[in-house]
Amino acid sequence: MASVSQHDAEQQVRSWGFPTVYTWTDRPNAHYPPHRHSGVTTHLILSGEFTVCYPEDNPDKKETFGPGARIDVPANKLHEVWMGKDGCKYVIGE
Repeated sequence: MASVSQHDAEQQVRSWGFPTVYTWTDRPNAHYPPHRHSGVTTHLILSGEFTVCYPEDNPDKKETFGPGARIDVPANKLHEVWMGKDGCKYVIGE
C-alpha cells in the first residue's frame, strides 16, 4: 500500500462500516496484555509494526504486520498485542 494520509486512512476505515474511527500512536515496544473488546475492531497500520497473538487459539503463534496491513479482531476474541521497536501508528475502527 502506498503512503496514505491519516485523513484518507480514517475515511477508508469509515467506508468499511465502522462508526467510531480514530488514529492512535503507541510508544516503542508498547504491550497490551491479553484482553477482549465487546465489538469487532479493525486496525489499519500507518507506520511501525503491530504484532498480535490469540492465546486461546495458539499462544505460541504471533503475527507481525506493517504499514498498509489491516488487522480485524472479532468481538470478544482474546488477544495480546506488542508494538515494534519504533512504535506504531494506526487507525482504529470500532
